Amino acid sequence: MKIPQSVRTQIEKGPLAHLTTLNRDGSPQVTLIWVGIEDDEFVIGHLALHQKIKNIGRDPRVALSLIADGTSPQGMREYVVVYGNARITEGGAVPLLQRLAPLYIGPRRIFRRPRCAIFPATSRASRPSDFPESARGLRNPLSRRTSN
Repeated sequence: MKIPQSVRTQIEKGPLAHLTTLNRDGSPQVTLIWVGIEDDEFVIGHLALHQKIKNIGRDPRVALSLIADGTSPQGMREYVVVYGNARITEGGAVPLLQRLAPLYIGPRRIFRRPRCAIFPATSRASRPSDFPESARGLRNPLSRRTSN
């Protein structure tokens, strides 16, 4: 299943996103992230073994949310929420972050690799199985569960 063009367009604008993983005790762990798309997967770069990486390694279930730049006819901000499973791939974080840097920190800006990247890795969120074939607008096009 493919990520709808409406979602791709929002990701290309560099929205800050929230990645929610599950701590060992089941409580949510929320992190503000940069996000990109590669091969119909959402990708996120990590330079250290943060809690979100540990959580994904133990339990791959994640939620990714972002606020879109449009508004509904009722005046509510549109948003995207994705529920799925993530996986960690070692390597590739620095090139990904360099590619995303102009979106998040400005044109002609370069993501400078830190002097010591302890755990350069990328997370890839797989496509959820309940992806609707026709996503209308941006409100939760990747999940049938909704919340405001």
